[in-house]
Amino acid sequence: MTNSPPLRVAFQMDPMETVNIDGDTTFALAEVAAARGMTLFEYGPQHLAYNVGQVTASARPMSVQRKKGNHVSFGERVTLDLAKDVDVVWMRQDPPFDMSYITAAHILERLKGDTLVVNDPEWVRSGPEKILPLDYPHLMPETLITRDIPTIDAFREKHGDIIIKPLFGNGGVGVFRMKGGDSNYASLLEMFFTASREPIIVQAFLKDVSKGDKRIIIIDGDPVGAINRVPLPGETRSNMHVGGKAMKSDLTESDLIICDAIGPMLKKRGQILVGIDVIGDKMTEINTTSPTGVQELKRFSGIDAAALSWDAIERRLNEK
Repeated sequence: MTNSPPLRVAFQMDPMETVNIDGDTTFALAEVAAARGMTLFEYGPQHLAYNVGQVTASARPMSVQRKKGNHVSFGERVTLDLAKDVDVVWMRQDPPFDMSYITAAHILERLKGDTLVVNDPEWVRSGPEKILPLDYPHLMPETLITRDIPTIDAFREKHGDIIIKPLFGNGGVGVFRMKGGDSNYASLLEMFFTASREPIIVQAFLKDVSKGDKRIIIIDGDPVGAINRVPLPGETRSNMHVGGKAMKSDLTESDLIICDAIGPMLKKRGQILVGIDVIGDKMTEINTTSPTGVQELKRFSGIDAAALSWDAIERRLNEK
């Protein structure tokens, strides 16, 4: 921000000392912030509180550097009034998108009008990554969300080859491909429905996944670049958490059609840093919680989505 003091930024995240500095997006965001002279703090969602009208966090002053084994140092914890003591809060803890996550979003919503929270928590909690795409059914694979087994049976009978996954999962955990005649089908549904009261999401299998699952990074509504994540041989999932290999990728005409359709919505809802997943010409997820892929994008293309995110934040703050 021109002629303004450096921003004060609090990252609500999993512990910074545990991250992989070569791949973690939050580290990249903090690194750019530090290079711009910002004052950084770090705290976990367990340190967040609504306290008699105030939203506070027991936070650690933080310094970061790109040095393996010594990438972060902390000061003594201090209690921050998040409405007064910081300019920006980054909500960057990893899912699962459970009631703990949703409660943290509700609390951070109380900061609206005082402190910029990225991504806007009202819409993060209201737009889970596998449900938000339902507003764009023409851009998705055929999709079913239910606990009703006969309905799942009929969907499977129609498509033959399907993907079954938890509705609020992340990182490729619990994703199964079920081909027609697979004897594990009934046991798999039993496992899902015994472990949780939530519905599951079932989608028609997309053969193009063998060519990769593209992660497109969108900054304040505009696509800035993409990487492709290719699954290991014999593996359906392409998530990097489960061994998917990141590769260079370009934005295709069909990618841009998807981005043009959803970009204005994301911008209007204050979703600064978003990662969408695209297989072939179909969008499967819109990740607003703590999207990844920023460091891989910079490595392959030189596009610094972390810096572009801060540019967008500074523009928004200047507009206030």
